[in-house]
Amino acid sequence: MKIELVGSSIGAGATRQNLTSYIINDCVAIDAGSLGLVVPLARQLAIQHVLLSHSHIDHVATLPIFLDNVFSPDRECPKVYASSNVWDCLARDVFNDRLWADLSGIALEEGQFYTPIELQSESTFKIAGLSITPVSVNHSVPTLGFLVEDDRVAILIASDTGPTERIWELARQQLFYSKLRAIFLECSYSNSYEWLAIKTAHLCPRLFAAEFAKIPLNLSILPIAVHLKGWLYETIEAELALLSLPGICFGDVVKTWDL
Repeated sequence: MKIELVGSSIGAGATRQNLTSYIINDCVAIDAGSLGLVVPLARQLAIQHVLLSHSHIDHVATLPIFLDNVFSPDRECPKVYASSNVWDCLARDVFNDRLWADLSGIALEEGQFYTPIELQSESTFKIAGLSITPVSVNHSVPTLGFLVEDDRVAILIASDTGPTERIWELARQQLFYSKLRAIFLECSYSNSYEWLAIKTAHLCPRLFAAEFAKIPLNLSILPIAVHLKGWLYETIEAELALLSLPGICFGDVVKTWDL
């Protein structure tokens, strides 16, 4: 399984992840914060499925751009997967004929911009050789993390969350845990801003470590810290480096993983 954390800082490589998008095996995207900025365009055209974790702008910002970029009446449109809460937000606040055209309302005999599919927490589905289980996590708006597996390996992408429980319970199940190779977990704030992490349902290094304590780790599981706030990046990185987490790395620095 190949996982790429898409860059979102022009001229800065993979550092400073202001927007969130993952691409798995070149054809499945999780979140669309920076998806519509990927170059060359052929890479966007290869994306067949887009899964949205929640409605915050850093996770959906370039969805309209992406859908416009890849549209053609001569090709199958991408499938977009989201919870009912996210679909409601997109309809009211994005595809509302003010911020962007209501793509669902454009009836083209020649084709459509996307196929909408509703996600249900803990309802597993299969796409592109992957088995994916969305799981509700604890954020300030309804949010899904994702358990993703193929025949050989599994990964956990927790998305934006504060301290949470159910996704770890499912990750501890034997069949999934035996294949688990990487955990992508957010760490938005430094320890001195733990109060702000708690208020906004995010994590700081102390809380990050407490989340990892909910699952047994071994050398085959890679802890990957993502979503570090740019204005606190160096402090968060230094505090995470002090944790007793073997092999911890930072999604802002390491961009692609082949597992």
